[in-house]
Order: sequence, then C-alpha cells, then structure tokens
Amino acid sequence: MKRMEIGEILKNDKIAQGIFAMNIRLPLIAGDCKPGQFVMVYLDNGEMLLPRPVSISNANTGKGTIDLVYHVVGNGTKQLSRMKARTPSTERIGGFSAGESLRVMGPLGNGFTIKEGLKKVWLVGGGVGTPPLRLLLKELKRREPAIEASVFLGFGFQDTAILTDELEKLGAAVNILIDCNEVGRPRYVVDLLRDEEDVPDEIFACGPKGMLKDLVRYAGEKGIPCQICLEERMACGVGVCVGCVVETAEQEGGGPQYKKVCCDGPVFYSDAVVLDG
Repeated sequence: MKRMEIGEILKNDKIAQGIFAMNIRLPLIAGDCKPGQFVMVYLDNGEMLLPRPVSISNANTGKGTIDLVYHVVGNGTKQLSRMKARTPSTERIGGFSAGESLRVMGPLGNGFTIKEGLKKVWLVGGGVGTPPLRLLLKELKRREPAIEASVFLGFGFQDTAILTDELEKLGAAVNILIDCNEVGRPRYVVDLLRDEEDVPDEIFACGPKGMLKDLVRYAGEKGIPCQICLEERMACGVGVCVGCVVETAEQEGGGPQYKKVCCDGPVFYSDAVVLDG
C-alpha cells in the first residue's frame, strides 16, 4: 500500500564517487517494502516540482527506517545530497539534533517474485542498479530453507563500487567486474556468468540497459528464467504521466503493446519486455 510520509533523515553519507546513501525514518513505508520496489522523493523547496524515483535498498521494520542509495546526476539529486542528517547534539549529553525532513511516497511498483522451490539463484547488478539486490538478498536468506544466492556486480571504476561489504555480510558470494571501458567493446558483468559451470534456477537483475540486454540474451541461450528491474525516468511514479513506458513482447492489431514501468514494473520477466528499441 503506497503512502505519503514525512521522515527525518538519520544519515546521508557519500559512499562512493558521486553516490550517496540515505537512511530515513519512515515507519509506515518501511513496514510494507518488498524487494524491487521504489519510492518517489519530494524536495519541496519551490525549485524542483517533480519528485525523484529512488530504489529501496533496505528496510528495517523494527526501527521504522529505509535506506536509499542514489547517484548525483542533476540538480535534484545534488540538492538531496546536501540535506543534513541527524547529528549528536552538543546541548545535552546523549542527545541529538534533528535531521532535515523529507516527503516520500511509497512503496511503489511491483517488485521481484520469489517462487516456491527455488534452491539456487544469481543476483546480477550493474552500477547503481546494485542497491535493490540488498533487500532481495535479505528476503532470500530469510526463507526456510534459505535460498543459495551468488551475487555478480559490475562497475565502471573501482571508486564507484558500492554495497559489496553489505552483500557479503548477508552470506552471499560476491563476484565483481571492474572495467573502465577505455578500449575495445564494453564489458558487462555477464562475462562473469559465462565462466560459471553450474547455472541457477533463476536470475534476478538490475542495472543499465546495455547490461540487461546482454543478460537477457545469456538467459535466453541457457533457458534460465530471468527477472529484470528496469530503471526509467519518472515524473509521477503512479502511472498518470505515462512517461516511463516500455515495449512488451505482446502484439495487438499488428503493433507493439506497452506497459508502464512505474506501476506494471519496475520488475518484469525478461521475455515479457523488449529492450532493443
């Protein structure tokens, strides 16, 4: 159930080059989060009218908080990175000065589907597509019995690698490809998958479209079910603006059909959408 909630920023730290991690108290939203969902963040400063979509990296129902990891790419995210978090207060021992507040709507969209009977899965992430895999991995490990998960991550540069320690602490084997793409064809994390002898029951992925295209081809060759979390620009997050459509594999009346990433996704099975357009 989506809600509009105003929360206090508890942390807002730079964790890699141009990438920040925010921890914010949103107890109503935190209680409903599912892996693969996102929130819309409102700056409410009079300058930025449209909210920004950010994937949910983690949710702690006990503390009533969620974690958001975002890349500073424009004025909106730049302003978000400058917002002040809660800090120890000098006025009283053991006290804290309040962090700035932020209006957030969520959780939004349809997340990953974890089917019964899964024994072994791969989680594949590229760049800032990595954060949604953290909450997914937590859910996989929470299952009885826990589902064996291997993580494969690709980053353009060493100083943009994120969340590797957090994923390892959750008990997954983490494999990393760092490639600055200075010469030759772009290399994607899928190159790591081709070195694996055993294949999983299913693949879950989030990352740039080039990586996902490569992954979809690989999964198709191997006959592996694959769920992909798409990243698209959004103006509303609830399907009103129709600004985040993706072509589907369905045809009707001789033409392609489209679905909205914000409310029909952002997670789709790879054979249900067309990424080559």
